[in-house]
Amino acid sequence: MAPVRDNKAQSRFELDVDGGIAFANYRLTPDAVIITHTETPRSLRGRGIASLLVEGALDLIRADGRKVIAGCSFVANYLRRHPEHETMVG
Repeated sequence: MAPVRDNKAQSRFELDVDGGIAFANYRLTPDAVIITHTETPRSLRGRGIASLLVEGALDLIRADGRKVIAGCSFVANYLRRHPEHETMVG
């Protein structure tokens, strides 16, 4: 599986998996990245792909020195289940 990449042209994080692309759309603020929607191809659901996507996106956001704001329920639930990221929440 390829690493998560930041597709700045489309304002989304992407993860290539088995010929499909899982993605998380975002909007930028001066200090944070608001993840507004996550989507995994139907054929890839139930395999933890969205969690891998969000984890990779958080790594990229952290490396950029920004905070994250959960603008979709999946990311909000992920952050609740992973309190180790609470210092990143903006």
